[in-house]
Amino acid sequence: MTDPTPALDHAGQPVIELERDGVHYTLLGTAHVSRASIEAVLAAIDSGRYDAIAVELDEQRHKALTQPDALAQLDLVKVIRERRIAPFAANLALAAYQRRLAEQLDIEPGAELKAAATEAAARGLPLQLIDRDVGITFRRILLGLGWWDRMKLVGGLAGGLFASDEVSADDIERLKEGDMLESSFGEFARDTPSLYATLIDERDQYMAAKLRERGDGARHVLAVVGAGHLKGMARYLADETRPPATLTEQLAHVPKKRRIPWITLVLTTLIVAGIAWGYLHGGRELGRDLLLQWVLWTGGLAGLGALLARGHVLSILAAAISAPLKPFRPGLPPGMFSALVEVHLRKPAYPDFLALRDDAQTLGGWYRNRVCRVVLVFLLSNLGSAAGVWISGAAIARKLIG
Repeated sequence: MTDPTPALDHAGQPVIELERDGVHYTLLGTAHVSRASIEAVLAAIDSGRYDAIAVELDEQRHKALTQPDALAQLDLVKVIRERRIAPFAANLALAAYQRRLAEQLDIEPGAELKAAATEAAARGLPLQLIDRDVGITFRRILLGLGWWDRMKLVGGLAGGLFASDEVSADDIERLKEGDMLESSFGEFARDTPSLYATLIDERDQYMAAKLRERGDGARHVLAVVGAGHLKGMARYLADETRPPATLTEQLAHVPKKRRIPWITLVLTTLIVAGIAWGYLHGGRELGRDLLLQWVLWTGGLAGLGALLARGHVLSILAAAISAPLKPFRPGLPPGMFSALVEVHLRKPAYPDFLALRDDAQTLGGWYRNRVCRVVLVFLLSNLGSAAGVWISGAAIARKLIG
């Protein structure tokens, strides 16, 4: 193999070329909001030097760029049942951020990636999507964060959804040198160094390994990636010795939580012990009062969350009924039940999916669009239930201590 070496700029875009295992790789670093990047991509492919193209996209983002109606094929019930609604909501936040950029700069973010994919198809060149699925990246990020940082991340994404102000000039300059996903997380990404490993470095490793996995016999490969990934990818492409298939499998794995759910166990024990203690020492009235505290706070606030999301009355009822049972069915949040009821009773229509990216930019759009509203029902039901757990737990504890 040869060490990575900078090559001449293509229309002002940085390029690194290296050779490994008989394959010559040209890594073209682009800015996701630059017309010069589009020109550089088109010029590179038009040169005829390359017999394969790779792009910094996963299958989902590729479809979003090249098939505008791909979202209309989404099975929302499957998304809910497989508990992928949180990554789906994060995707909506990313789409809303990209739309704000497009309106402000009059250029579609990622247009150079779309141009590379389109030109590859038009010329019959093999196209490889080398980025890791954004949902996997989001889930791996959440696993590495504590409770408070998770709340900050969700709050930042939610704020980005409904922000109406223009993206600052500093953010745009950072985006030209960085990564779209990193930019969509905003200040949180810059204030949380631990996020870098999952958001940038892991994807550098993953994309470099995907390039080494190629099996189409190509000898000259053009890889179009964000400038923020250029040096990291070049380093891993040149120096990594682990088998690429093993590495991509490891980096795409989302470990299941094996931690003992202490909070759930403690709350369940507290409820059972409180009711038993109430009946044995305080009489039936105290035991009934402790149980009522739990049911009213958890069920009431979960139902209130569904109500604030303007869910169907039966969706509200599903949240209110399922929330008090949460300690006895760990891993099944009340929002899952309320969202499933909502999607069955108010099934999203084809126009809802087509308007999804536009509607996701405004608060009114979230309530108007049935897809967005299902997500709202899920999120606010769970938020209400979580608040109810802590409030009722504190109330029960006070009564037991008092």
